[in-house]
Amino acid sequence: MAEKKPWHGVIVASALPFKDDLSVDYDKFAEHVQFLADNGCDGIAPNGSLGEYQNLTPEERAKVVEVAVDAAPEGFSVMAGVGAYGAMESLRWAEQAASVGADCVMLLPPNTFRAGREAVKHHYATVAQAGLPIVGYNNPIDTKVDLVPDLIAEIHEAGHMVGVKEFTGDPRRIYEIQELAPSIDILIGTDDSVLEVGIAGAVGWVAGYPNAIPQATVELFKLSTSGNVADLERAKVIYRDLHSLLRWDTKTEFVESIKLSMDELGLYGGPCRPPRLPLAKEVADKIIADTRAAAAKGYGK
Repeated sequence: MAEKKPWHGVIVASALPFKDDLSVDYDKFAEHVQFLADNGCDGIAPNGSLGEYQNLTPEERAKVVEVAVDAAPEGFSVMAGVGAYGAMESLRWAEQAASVGADCVMLLPPNTFRAGREAVKHHYATVAQAGLPIVGYNNPIDTKVDLVPDLIAEIHEAGHMVGVKEFTGDPRRIYEIQELAPSIDILIGTDDSVLEVGIAGAVGWVAGYPNAIPQATVELFKLSTSGNVADLERAKVIYRDLHSLLRWDTKTEFVESIKLSMDELGLYGGPCRPPRLPLAKEVADKIIADTRAAAAKGYGK
């Protein structure tokens, strides 16, 4: 078995709890880190889009990483999100993550404009100066910059990307990435592609719905990535049962959806900061129905 790295396993893209006045509830966040560790997850990715990092002050964003590191038990990794408009700002966030003890970082390409190949490579090379391993995050739907397989391979070959969170939802890409960069680690990026990307060779999952149902999703990941064909029968059962819920992770309302599912299951999701507003009733009702359906089948934690 390959050595387990800090970005391997189920790394939860953490929701961030806010109080009623929309200030950050750091105590609840620390409790959530421990909850995820207690329920089988391998690590946490604070300051991703699920953590609403775009709506945090610099002081809040820095403290979120500090709290995650302080709350993480031994062996539970912290992969800090360091996405920013420019390489210099992302480098500062990577240096901050390193200074408080994070294990690795997750980095989007520059996204103030549709950056070309050289700009993207420069971006990753710059942030690599912080010294922490970098997991690339390919989300061309939101960033308009596509980390295509041969570009990923170039960045990896240069030593500036150890793994990639693939959010296109297209498992066919995984095979080309592995052909061009056999030593890069693949991380599942969309909750509703766990089985397909797991079979293709993923060693990690930057995951949303483990915030609400960690045990079931950890089991799904392990079964999907074990390499044992016999495990796929059980994996398919869980996957079918949960797919309507996991699908919300790829919707525009994914933050609100996951927080609502947490609330519905007796955890604390709580409100979002603007511009995310309370969900329309018909959307909320669908999420609640999907959450209750999963809980009724025994996937409530």
